[in-house]
Amino acid sequence: MLDNYEKQLRQTNLAENTITSYRHSLKQYIEMYDGVFTKKNLLSFKGFLIEKYSPKTVNLRILAINKYLEFNKMEKLKLKMIKVQQKTYLENVISDADYKFFKNKLKKDGRMNWYFIVRYLAATGARISELVQIKIEHVHKGYIDIYGKGGKVRRIYIPKTLRNETIKWLNEIGLDSGYLFLNRFGEKITTRGVAHQLKIFAAEYGMDTKVIYPHSFRHRFAKNFLEKYNDLAFLADLMGHESIETTRIYLRKTANEQQEIVDKVVTW
Repeated sequence: MLDNYEKQLRQTNLAENTITSYRHSLKQYIEMYDGVFTKKNLLSFKGFLIEKYSPKTVNLRILAINKYLEFNKMEKLKLKMIKVQQKTYLENVISDADYKFFKNKLKKDGRMNWYFIVRYLAATGARISELVQIKIEHVHKGYIDIYGKGGKVRRIYIPKTLRNETIKWLNEIGLDSGYLFLNRFGEKITTRGVAHQLKIFAAEYGMDTKVIYPHSFRHRFAKNFLEKYNDLAFLADLMGHESIETTRIYLRKTANEQQEIVDKVVTW
């Protein structure tokens, strides 16, 4: 059941992380209800999810189950998503000061592979699943094209200053082709490996580990980009958002920024 589901998912060009997440969701349901799909079981599962997880996670798991039901012509059993209350602030986004501190510490400590991982996340807006696909050939071209659902192409640009710095580093370590980011075994680094190691470095440097995760640097890219070039539609294209409404979140302040403004303004 799980293997067939994974095969079906792979035919839809979903990201590897999404496939893993969907498979995990179906596995969780199968273990709880012996793989029996009834409206009663599905509503019970939804209730369990609501009690245990955040609304965002609940909807992700429901989406995974609904995909399975669609594939197996059981659309009548599909579950409704729950309403997610949208926050008026961005949460757990690394500040520009912390980003600069983090990358500079990595560079100073000679952890150049990790320095460039952090730089690429924050300077390209790439998702971690996209970052691990970057090859040295893409650095020389100045961009990588990511092919998504329905044959859509998203171009991720590598800024000139970052390209030049990367090429200089690659010349120093003697690499001229293949994947840009490798693990200690010389193989393409994994998304999980990046997330895990970033947390380790954050703890070592005495930083707030809640704001050190791959997607946090993508958020930082968007915030910094809007501050320097206020074009929301262009940013939506760069981020690969299908709707500009998704990009509007970056017009909001982070919780820390809101606190600082209130502390400064409200003196009465």
